[in-house]
Amino acid sequence: MNPLASRTSLDARSRAILGAAIVTFVAVAAVAVGACGPAVPPTAAPAAVDPPPGSPSAAPASSPAPTVRPSSTVAGRDAPPDALLVAEGGDPVAGRLGTYVWLETGSDAPWLPGAPIAVGAGEPLTVGLDPDGDIRAWAARYVPAAATGPEGATSLGEGDGSPRFEAPGPGTWTVEVFVEFAAGAGDASYFWRLEVE
Repeated sequence: MNPLASRTSLDARSRAILGAAIVTFVAVAAVAVGACGPAVPPTAAPAAVDPPPGSPSAAPASSPAPTVRPSSTVAGRDAPPDALLVAEGGDPVAGRLGTYVWLETGSDAPWLPGAPIAVGAGEPLTVGLDPDGDIRAWAARYVPAAATGPEGATSLGEGDGSPRFEAPGPGTWTVEVFVEFAAGAGDASYFWRLEVE
């Protein structure tokens, strides 16, 4: 057997074993580094540097989300505003507050008999808020005063802005006006007892 050929074969095997060992070492080292993780997370932001005073870039990096300004209906109130029903030339009468949702609170009420007011048949009626405020939508309906709920109610109208509708025909009625307040403040039902001549 040729000693040179044997040595070349041994050198080739040694290099192959050494190469495999290096590849294995590199692979194991890569796994170990990945398991431990880098010393600084890759998503870490560099420390903020304050711009010099008077610099146009002195604004904060992120501004707070814009807030919806509450209307005067909402400002400083912990319950819905009063609703006042007015007949032409008459004094306003505050309705009885029924079920409502107001900001983060609310109340569940039964069908109410309502605050008494005398009006003429077909007389124009308007509802306003005290303090003044914005109404997004409204709906008005009525039932006979003896009714204990809205079953069989007749619509007096619906719309947006200040509620305006005509009084029903002669009789004694319970009128409910449902109001949805602007600026997402909530909604409420108000009740009146109409004595219609």
